[in-house]
Amino acid sequence: MDSEAASRRRFLERLAGLGGAAFGAGLLLSSPALRGRALSLWAEAAERPGLTDLLRRAPVARYWAPAGAACADCHSTAPEGNAAKGHRKSAPVRCLLCAHGCVLRDGERGRCRVRINVRGEMRTLSYGHPVAEHVDPIEKKPFYHFLPGAQAYSLATAGCPLRCRFCQNWEISQASPEDYGSDFVPAGALANRAREIGVALLAFTYNEPTVFVEYFSDTAREAKKHGIRSVLVSCGFMNEEPLKEMIEVLEAIKIDLKGFSEDFYRRISGAELRPVLRSIRQVAQAGRHLEIVNLVVPTLNDSARDLDELCRWVAGEAGPDVPVHFTRFHPDYQMLHLPPTPVATLERARETALRHGLRYPYVGNVPGHPGNHTYCPGCGKIVIERNGFFVTSKSLKDGACASCGRAVAGVWS
Repeated sequence: MDSEAASRRRFLERLAGLGGAAFGAGLLLSSPALRGRALSLWAEAAERPGLTDLLRRAPVARYWAPAGAACADCHSTAPEGNAAKGHRKSAPVRCLLCAHGCVLRDGERGRCRVRINVRGEMRTLSYGHPVAEHVDPIEKKPFYHFLPGAQAYSLATAGCPLRCRFCQNWEISQASPEDYGSDFVPAGALANRAREIGVALLAFTYNEPTVFVEYFSDTAREAKKHGIRSVLVSCGFMNEEPLKEMIEVLEAIKIDLKGFSEDFYRRISGAELRPVLRSIRQVAQAGRHLEIVNLVVPTLNDSARDLDELCRWVAGEAGPDVPVHFTRFHPDYQMLHLPPTPVATLERARETALRHGLRYPYVGNVPGHPGNHTYCPGCGKIVIERNGFFVTSKSLKDGACASCGRAVAGVWS
């Protein structure tokens, strides 16, 4: 690890050490804040050359509107004296991208750390700046009913609107774009990389891709020209209009339904449940391929009541054919004190899902478990066998069980 990367990691570890309370409050925790000072974006940029470069290239974002002068008087997330001396004041703006609806004065960022008000215009710092790229099996996302066995060129930027205390990718999700010195990469260049690698899929994942919606939608459109399909791995916290655009450019969407109570979302993720449920309904009603993941966290969202209500809601609102993955929690980030999820809890969740009529529930993150396979809803035979993230056998013919001919929901070719 070079000195710059080591320094960045130390910064992020100190940031994580501040605990969930600060994150839950939605504060912008950048390095000046850690030093106990509240500087505007403009004063901060003078100290951080990487931020200056990002500001210079940041395009105008989509999904925002002027907030009106009255909002500047009631908006309380920024410190007093936010504007640098001599800097021209401008109108506040409201971000319409996610359900937080951040109202920002000049120089302020949203909770995602990516969207900023630059002299009365909302701009996006993440456009053209991927910070993580990798080729993964599509099962790792996880998608089990969408081109099983395919490889996906996976991409991420920095930032996220949520503050999940168990996040396994916190080093990028809880970072700002300037914390990574990534080069500018046009959307067309990313699509060309995927074509050169020879993958069938592009996956926008790792952090919350909603924060770079302009970048990933442009990339998805370019990739489609090469016959490459795009998928999204999301927390589902976006608003309806942005999700409408996403549905248009994507072939499949996986949404993390992190729990089934508002209290869990507020305390553990710094968010709300209702917008996520709305997004799941919207994707399902649009007919786009949808899969759902529920990370089952011991003592927090694993009660019989929570799992029962979640399964009942998914079956009624998204439909019985939506695959639901009950995934094992492993200690990470700010939740190192909790144990891994007992396998018996995941098995109970899967049984609850079957009882509510869900046809494709899975036990996730437990390699070798029989709940990792896909079973025919008619005869009960295994139609897709898996070992970890890898498909070891298929018994499908034209999207139907090879044994009994019953259709198996999914996108198989």
